[in-house]
Parts: sequence; structure tokens; C-alpha cells
Amino acid sequence: MADHVPLLQGSCFCKAISYAVSALPILSAYCHCTNCQRLTSCPFIHTIHFDATAFTWTHPEPYESRLDFYDNILKPYKRRFRCKTCGVGVASHNSQTNRVSIWGATLDRNEEGKIVGWDIAKPTAHQFYGTRMLDVDDDLTKWEGYQWKSERVD
Repeated sequence: MADHVPLLQGSCFCKAISYAVSALPILSAYCHCTNCQRLTSCPFIHTIHFDATAFTWTHPEPYESRLDFYDNILKPYKRRFRCKTCGVGVASHNSQTNRVSIWGATLDRNEEGKIVGWDIAKPTAHQFYGTRMLDVDDDLTKWEGYQWKSERVD
């Protein structure tokens, strides 16, 4: 990514690992699927998908020295990456689609605590809303699966 301008940047909690993304998201949504719920211990996450060529690690090389990973046993083509120091998960790679997902909470923040590049990263929908743990009263559309690829539920 040496010649790519980063549109979004982020890191884990302790900042030992960091990344940059140089393209607009393919998808940005709040995901309520049971896999995300169980893998993060949260009712939903803000997932942002990009083509893998737009993603790069920006912490010092060798990148693997600071990264831990695991493969999702239900979807072995999805590898999740986390920091070896603080344990925070920051990204996953889907080898079937060659896409990388990052989680919105790991994006850089400004002095006021707001996400830098929110206009680029902000979610456009709730996906897998049928398996939600709580109702969300907002103006975003809600879908049984992926946005525009499943039944709308709102």
C-alpha cells in the first residue's frame, strides 16, 4: 500500500498493532449474527468490509510478531486477527471473497473521541437482525441477512 492514501486507520487497544485502508467500504453495517455475538461477547458489532488489496498492516514488521489469529470453526475460510498483547480483535480475512473486515470500534479517534473518517465508515444498515439480542430504534434499514441480499425486516 506504499502508493495508496489511507482513508481509514485503526489499531488495537494498546496500539501494538495498527492498520490502514485505502478504499471505500464495500459494506458497513451493524451485524447481529450469532457468530459475531459469540466471537465478540457483544450483542452486535460494526463490521466494515473492503477488498483485501485496500488493507495493510501499519505496525512495524514482521507483522506476524504482534498478531495472533484463529480460524472460525464454523466458517474456516474466515481468519480473525487479534493483538498478542491486549487480545483485541481488529480484522478478519475471508479467503472465499478475498475481503477484509475491520471493526468500527478499532478506528482511530480524534480529541473528542469521535471516529476519524466517520462519514466513510458509518453503517448503512443492520444485518442478521432476526437474531438480534436487543431492538435498535434508529433510522437504518434492518435485514434478515446481508443488506440488499435478504429480506428486509423493518
